[in-house]
Amino acid sequence: MTNQQYRFSRQSHHFVSKDTENNLWQRIHIDPWLTLLLLSICFIGLTVLYSASTQDMAMITRQMVSYGIAFVVMAMMAQIPPNFYRTLTPIFYVLGLFSLVLVELIGEVRMGAKRWIDIPGFGSVQPSEFMKLGMPMMCAWYLSKRELPPNLNTILTTLAIIIVPVVLIAKEPDLGTSILVMASGAFVLFLAGLPWWFIGGALTLLVPFLWIMWHYLMHDYQKTRVLTLMNPEADSLGAGWNIIQSKTAIGSGGLMGKGYLEGTQSHLHFLPEGHTDFIVAAFSEEFGFVGVIFLLFLYACLLIRSFYIAFVNPDIYCRLLGGALTLSFFVYIFVNMGMVGGLLPVVGVPLPFISYGGTAIVTLMAGFGLLTCIHTHRNIP
Repeated sequence: MTNQQYRFSRQSHHFVSKDTENNLWQRIHIDPWLTLLLLSICFIGLTVLYSASTQDMAMITRQMVSYGIAFVVMAMMAQIPPNFYRTLTPIFYVLGLFSLVLVELIGEVRMGAKRWIDIPGFGSVQPSEFMKLGMPMMCAWYLSKRELPPNLNTILTTLAIIIVPVVLIAKEPDLGTSILVMASGAFVLFLAGLPWWFIGGALTLLVPFLWIMWHYLMHDYQKTRVLTLMNPEADSLGAGWNIIQSKTAIGSGGLMGKGYLEGTQSHLHFLPEGHTDFIVAAFSEEFGFVGVIFLLFLYACLLIRSFYIAFVNPDIYCRLLGGALTLSFFVYIFVNMGMVGGLLPVVGVPLPFISYGGTAIVTLMAGFGLLTCIHTHRNIP
């Protein structure tokens, strides 16, 4: 077994002692390290949001409610044994596909995009958010029932499972969410032992696919974002404004930052979306390089703990799902910070637990509820 991903999907853990398997935290299904790190990041999120929103207490209150709901969802999901999720995974995936088709047929259009379904008496829901969990769960369910590393037929079937919802989401259009959903499925396939020859072939085919995507699949506004990334100064008062102001805010923060509540780019409204997608620019302006490094340290600790939880679990389904959820969380951080720093096109991906917005927070916390579930239910009689 020379393949590293294959060893990840098959190797049993040897790091958890028998004495700690049924301690108090495990019996109440809480991982103290994950919880502490998440609370710390959420506290930073509220702190920077208070400044970035120019002390809008109504927005702070809504964000606190979102955090509260998210932690309740995480705690509730952690109480349910993994076998329950494993059994319902195909149903959840099919319902997700059905809801995406409904979006195409009867979806509500907002700001030129058809992403929501209006439910009378309840409000609007965005079905693509459910696929952020449904996709890795379905891929892990399918691959865990097959011989690993996967053969060509298994790989092609898994790719079909991934491609269908990704195409439906991309048609809404929602490029950011489609990338995240595609990545969450691809990570499961990679961790299951995807052969390197297949990865090399896929990268070779990527170049002609990008040409096809540019000419036939991408919308004009998406092409503008890519061109703006390469030369934001070409339209400094239009499409390039966001990136230019974002980099200005980051650079003006220097080493230690201007000080809390002293940021000018966000407070004077030069920085658009300073409380959502570009919130890390507002954070960098006030807390500087040191503040960003501290935030990245917390994220790194959260990722390391999540990888550990996935690695020590003896069940293949749980290992694949936990590893994919962790890598997907990394993609959130990487894409948002790359976008804000002018290294990636603007695709509307929030910074986890920092950016304002309830749906993304609850979805992300549900993923950590699954991680806590697979960790605290292992080897419990």
